[in-house]
Amino acid sequence: MTEFLKQIHTIPSFNTAIVSGISLFRDSHAVKINLVTENTFTSEDENKARDIARRFVPEEFGCSLDISKLTPDEKMVARKIMQAVGQCNKALACLLTEDDIKVERTPDGFCFTISVIADTAASENVVDNVIAILGKTFCGKFSGRCVKSDKKLDSIEIEEEKENIEYEIPVRSFEIADFEFIEGDTVQKSAIYLSDVNFESENVVICGTIEDIEERTYTRKSDGMEKTYFSITLNDGTAQMRITYFTRKSTIEKIRKLKAGDSIVCTGKTEIYRGACRYTARHIDRGHVPEGFVPVRRASKPAPKYYTAVEPQPYSDFTQADFFTKNDIPDCLKNNTFVVFDLETTGLNSSPSGGNMDRIIEIGAYKIIGGEIKESFSTFVNPGRKLSEEIIKLTGITQDMVEDAPTYEKVMPDFFKFCQGSYLVGHNAAGFDFKFVDYYCSQLGYHLERKIFDTIPLSQELLFLSNYKLNTVADHFGITFNHHRAADDALVTAKIFIELIKIKKSLPKPM
Repeated sequence: MTEFLKQIHTIPSFNTAIVSGISLFRDSHAVKINLVTENTFTSEDENKARDIARRFVPEEFGCSLDISKLTPDEKMVARKIMQAVGQCNKALACLLTEDDIKVERTPDGFCFTISVIADTAASENVVDNVIAILGKTFCGKFSGRCVKSDKKLDSIEIEEEKENIEYEIPVRSFEIADFEFIEGDTVQKSAIYLSDVNFESENVVICGTIEDIEERTYTRKSDGMEKTYFSITLNDGTAQMRITYFTRKSTIEKIRKLKAGDSIVCTGKTEIYRGACRYTARHIDRGHVPEGFVPVRRASKPAPKYYTAVEPQPYSDFTQADFFTKNDIPDCLKNNTFVVFDLETTGLNSSPSGGNMDRIIEIGAYKIIGGEIKESFSTFVNPGRKLSEEIIKLTGITQDMVEDAPTYEKVMPDFFKFCQGSYLVGHNAAGFDFKFVDYYCSQLGYHLERKIFDTIPLSQELLFLSNYKLNTVADHFGITFNHHRAADDALVTAKIFIELIKIKKSLPKPM
């Protein structure tokens, strides 16, 4: 690596470049090197860098070089220094504020000064550690020092840890029409939407149409007697639910008369078992959903105030600064914000009704602001299960990569915050990716607006290709990338989306 960078630095445009990542793809025998520079470079410089990279990769492997441009400013470096101090010395970080860090630009990088309290002796190795972290994040050379602060320890106010406020989403309900007793003793006036029944309670009233009813038997453990119960599938227009009803001698014949298509009201209890909600009815009566019932969209939790698990990062690409093409960007791109996203998952089951729904293992997203790609959001997600060999081979994501990653409960609130106020864009997003995002966000009370642009039908409308797979469309626009990794797929989709809208000069109807 040292020798590789030494040769790369002989190219003036890359004299402070860093390697941000190296990926090895065994199935395709390919190596991808991610290079970051802070300087504008030409296609000739890029070709020279690719030639150098080729020399360092064995001949039996393919080699690609992905070059991006990142130009930090003093504020970005100062924020990173605060984070770096927190990583290497939490005690010292508690005593620092942004005012204690001074950053100045130098001809080849940055110089920083950290003001520390005189009796804080634990700052000896901080500078070296901070420089190492900065060197892995930004281009350029860094130098720094710790100096004595005039502040006194007893004057320091420790900032409270940032917390997101919990917000409980109220459940929705509707008025029950034409209620009649079968066996109950209380007139039920309203029922909860089946789609909202995901909590434990001793008294939950639901109402809907019977889709399926089965009479079954079981052997009671206490006395070995055979007992009868009914398994009923109920649908109220918002969702369907399987409920269980244990019969009584006095009412069993009345319940036997019920059939598919009848509407009933159930009073019973819910419990959460292995992540699923189970409903057991105590009483069954007659009643139905009101005529012309239109479900009210469930309110969403507000976006969290703070990012907690995944912090978006600024994204910069020198090709976006080409003023000859910038004028071609239509106003519909400039005047709206878009989040272009892609997922990698444990499988293809995107519906909870289809059985054991698959899990998200990686999210990659880029935000288009003012017609340019400005921010990125990228993270692995711990699926809480073992990855199949097929998925590992397809994506290159191993169990080790996701083992220590945050779970969807921590990631999805941050992703919801990142998407707020934006249109969503993806390649087959409407048919696949959005279903995962919508489901796992809604599990936590967050509900994304369904404002999706899908680049598959958009490509079919505007281009004439043999097929409309992501790599085929990317080839049409001369874009190379590493397929089947979320961040790479999202970035190339963002570039494709911009090119398609430049051709169309207007936004399509959201899906």
